[in-house]
Amino acid sequence: MLSVDIEARLGTFNLSAKFDSTAGVTALFGRSGAGKTSLVHMIAGLSRPLRGRIAVDDMVLFDSEKGINLSTRQRRISHVFQEARLFPHLTVRCNLTFSPWADGRTPSMPFEEVVDLLGIGKLLGRRPAKLSGGERQRVAIGRALLSGPRILLMDEPLASLDQARKSEILPYLDHLRREAARSRSSMSPIRWKRSRGWRKRWSSSPTARSRQSAPSAKS
Repeated sequence: MLSVDIEARLGTFNLSAKFDSTAGVTALFGRSGAGKTSLVHMIAGLSRPLRGRIAVDDMVLFDSEKGINLSTRQRRISHVFQEARLFPHLTVRCNLTFSPWADGRTPSMPFEEVVDLLGIGKLLGRRPAKLSGGERQRVAIGRALLSGPRILLMDEPLASLDQARKSEILPYLDHLRREAARSRSSMSPIRWKRSRGWRKRWSSSPTARSRQSAPSAKS
């Protein structure tokens, strides 16, 4: 379960968010500037709230009262950004295996399973410059999965893609959602910010709130 109850100040913007989620997918949605990316960054440990608490299952990631603020690495949360951010000098295979090699972690999913899930078997020998936008994003998702995360965060992973590339990658995201629901023991819930290309509807859940059109959360 992901539990978030935080307050933060972003320039002149005050953000207050509170929700609990146990679903396989939780989507944050709201208008531009509502604080969606900032909230995702706080969960990942890339920025710090003013006060509050963030926890995944029985692990507390941040607690202002108890002085807990785990580093990004200690949180074991993978983050897929709008841009793939692959290492340009490495092949797809080396990009995929970089995190287990660098951190010494055991992936929560076997390499072959991730490759098959995302349909990137024929791309393993290529470098990022030889990939389409949709292929790069699939590799970025695969790299995130193979880092052994407790949670996979996706910050509008389709935003930089045209409609054709969005249509290419959406089936893989849906497949990933079904796999996460089928084998809950391998990885905790997946979160992503809603992008225009994601048309699935999720049942309602508690909402996040702020002083100006805060992002809402749906599970």
